[in-house]
Amino acid sequence: MIISGDRRIGYPDIHQRIARAANGFKTLGVRDGAPVGLMLRNDFAFFEASYAAAMLGSPVVPINWHLKAEEVAYILADSGAHALVCHADLLPQIKDGLPKRLPLLVVTTPPEIAAAFGVPPELARVPDGLTNWDLWRDGHAPSQTGSGRASVMFYTSGTTGRPKGVRRHPMQPEQMAAAERVGAITYGVKPNENQVILMNGPMYHSAPNSYGNLAFRHGCTIVLEPRFDPEDLLQLIERHKVTHMHMVPTMFVRLLRLPDEVKTKYDLSFLRDVVHGAAPCPVPVKQAMIDWWGPVINEYFGSTETGIPIWHSSQEALAKPGTVGRAIEGGIVKIFGPNGEPRGVNEIGEIYMRQTAMADFDYHRKAGAREEAGRDGLVSVGDVGYLDEDGYLFLCDRKRDMVISGGVNIYPAEIENTLIGMDGVRDCAVFGIPDEEFGERLMACIESETGAALTPHAVQDYLRKRLANFKVPKDIQFLDELPREASGKIFKRKLRDPYWENRVSA
Repeated sequence: MIISGDRRIGYPDIHQRIARAANGFKTLGVRDGAPVGLMLRNDFAFFEASYAAAMLGSPVVPINWHLKAEEVAYILADSGAHALVCHADLLPQIKDGLPKRLPLLVVTTPPEIAAAFGVPPELARVPDGLTNWDLWRDGHAPSQTGSGRASVMFYTSGTTGRPKGVRRHPMQPEQMAAAERVGAITYGVKPNENQVILMNGPMYHSAPNSYGNLAFRHGCTIVLEPRFDPEDLLQLIERHKVTHMHMVPTMFVRLLRLPDEVKTKYDLSFLRDVVHGAAPCPVPVKQAMIDWWGPVINEYFGSTETGIPIWHSSQEALAKPGTVGRAIEGGIVKIFGPNGEPRGVNEIGEIYMRQTAMADFDYHRKAGAREEAGRDGLVSVGDVGYLDEDGYLFLCDRKRDMVISGGVNIYPAEIENTLIGMDGVRDCAVFGIPDEEFGERLMACIESETGAALTPHAVQDYLRKRLANFKVPKDIQFLDELPREASGKIFKRKLRDPYWENRVSA
């Protein structure tokens, strides 16, 4: 069963909807690899469209629903999408970028999503003259042939230049079996174990998408939280006896900032496996969550391109504070220097890795780009770190986020992980800005807690007591809200780029 707000649908019914939608897609020319675009929040229609396309041997292209017309137009054109399935309230921001002949199937924005995002009733309805997904889908007979594993082509975030579509090669049977084993290790999601999965992150991201699809394939009860809210999350865990979740560290921070009387109000005893990734988790935050929820919190490290080759448990986190884990079945990780030389134990370099249980990939319509990102068959997405004597991986930062000030390499993630522990700091981002003398200097943007009376001097004093002076940002800016995605990831590029306009960054 899948649950969203007061709505519920059983697996027999949703598979009937999938079969009808597959026949509908067929009439639109979707088959044999022709992609279908999805601009949807987490909803029943996300699963319906994904598996309907899979029945025809086609991938879906999940689109970040924060994007605007020009950005969406590029992805639709580059992917060669044969149709777009979109929530009604998202249409105004993209309508000027939609190709005129692209079939558009509009999903009514359901009441729980509309309430969570403040969508007025008139925008939640399918506009007159456009095709209503529900009516269109149910107007087709169920397809009697075809079935498949949902195939997804994700577009990378486009930190530099246009985003690239990551298109996987077809999975071989032995890879599918290995991928299921890896999914059981990293996500803890297994068939026939009476698991209740809470989805609180957007499925346009690769990790929540693979997590949700794994739960769907195993027939788990799936609870969709329309929009992450810390107390709402606790209420849902208690109400539905949630056993498994996928989270990101920012969610942990917001949960830990709840008043003690709220934290102890809800029964969380059914939780068995809470996995997190997507961003480094500060050690104090990880420790505090394990103290609160118990040793149910596990962590993975990977990317859209590499899959998940790295994982570790709560017990390992306590034994190796700060690690993101070590290689699991099918996982390979190596560290290389700037000239391709292998790095030794505890030597910092660029991280190359791959999960061999997953099929390899190409960047869609980008000949040679896969090879440029690789070394020895592995892939780098720009992370910097080291392996210790036991094979545990520790991150320093993103290669592109590393700041070189006066010839010294500074890793902002270390500063952010320290700063997040300061009372009154809700979240923060540290990055380099131009400096005439040193090339770059550190800038910190801070989102303060309501009512907090922070000052630049107080922040700098806090950091000087914990870090070397050269790691203390010279510039401090306080913002009401940091730019971020629904997953909690901060759009650091939006903070950094204005300082580097018309300049070449270090």
